[in-house]
Amino acid sequence: MASKSEILIVGGGVAGLALATRLGKSLGRHGKARITLVDKSFSHVWKPMLHCFAAGTVLNENDRISFISQASSHHFEFWPGEVVSVDRDKREVVLSPLHASDGTKVLESRTLTYDAIVLAVGSCANDFGTPGVKENCLFIDNLIEANAFNEKFRMEILKSFANSSQLDIAIVGGGATGTQLAAELHKSLEIVDPVSLHAFGKKPPKLRVTLLQSGPRILPAFPESVSVAAQQELERLGVNVCTSSRVASADATGFTLKDGTHVNATLRVWAAGVKAPDVTKAYGGLSLNKSGQILVKPNLSSVDDDRIFAMGDCSFITDEPLPATAQVARQQAHHLAQHLPAWLEHGKNVPSCIFHNKGAIVALGNYNGWAALPGGTVLGGGIMHGLSARLGHIMLYRKHQIELFGYYRGLASILADWIEGIIRPPVRLD
Repeated sequence: MASKSEILIVGGGVAGLALATRLGKSLGRHGKARITLVDKSFSHVWKPMLHCFAAGTVLNENDRISFISQASSHHFEFWPGEVVSVDRDKREVVLSPLHASDGTKVLESRTLTYDAIVLAVGSCANDFGTPGVKENCLFIDNLIEANAFNEKFRMEILKSFANSSQLDIAIVGGGATGTQLAAELHKSLEIVDPVSLHAFGKKPPKLRVTLLQSGPRILPAFPESVSVAAQQELERLGVNVCTSSRVASADATGFTLKDGTHVNATLRVWAAGVKAPDVTKAYGGLSLNKSGQILVKPNLSSVDDDRIFAMGDCSFITDEPLPATAQVARQQAHHLAQHLPAWLEHGKNVPSCIFHNKGAIVALGNYNGWAALPGGTVLGGGIMHGLSARLGHIMLYRKHQIELFGYYRGLASILADWIEGIIRPPVRLD
């Protein structure tokens, strides 16, 4: 393998950052390859926690991982920007110019070369072309959007305190994100009340959350028993769960359903559907499915180009499709980290990536949780109110931290989070 082989990783999510970190240790440290990570953000967050950032129950300042710091300590390079085109013949990618928050241009458009490129740009909610959604709804597909929602949520809560009025929030999408967000918003308000009652001298505002699901049940990826139990738990909290409710349009006052019903909502969140970011259309004419995901072989290489790989939510294995989950993305990153070095050095074929399903976990704040394990076994939701499942959800995140930081730094990060929890308010208030 040439000493200057270039491996370019686009996207610093669960899969992209894990791959860059592992390849940095195995190839970058020994000068066998130049590993470059590209992302339009400067920091990484664990996407399954975005609903917590949106509700303000987790302070994302403590849970972000700096790409620059991670690159420096794990022998890879990081460049901020977004890939806007791929020239497969020249093996070049063009990055968009980088602008500061005030619009000032910081970096001009740049060109990077590659011997192998791994696309890991994740996914976003799919509005399916529903009228009014883009103009009138909030999304929580990334940290910027989660913070934007939290800002609006806190301001509307303040308004409700001042006017002694009710705050109506409607969430479209009964999958894990929408369901967990509904519970987390109630958790946020429960934590805020003891602080705010004294600060404002007012009764706590009323929060009405409506969860709209087009299918017959929420959490369709889980066993029906979990769906039923989760709906009962949400309804106990006061969430209005509406199944078989397909949205026809959105406006500034709420959602209109197919049957003509109008659901009033001051804040409107769209958390339904999954599609790849539109930027995948600029990746050198690669074959995409109808959701914009890159079509790949079982070994994760593009069906069009053996030097281009795609993993995680932005990819679609034509022979055996997999769900868009962090578990799938993580296993695919580990697979490429193991086999890309031999592919570059000796020309060995990258074998098929075999997914091992380890189950799924959904946690409804501190209220309940369930773990659906392979074979149909369900844990949680019993006498301990789903403690085992909620602890499992937390442990998945802690495992992610230790994998990226290393054992001792990972434990130090966990300790820092615990100390911070003693000092800071348990919910974001400003």
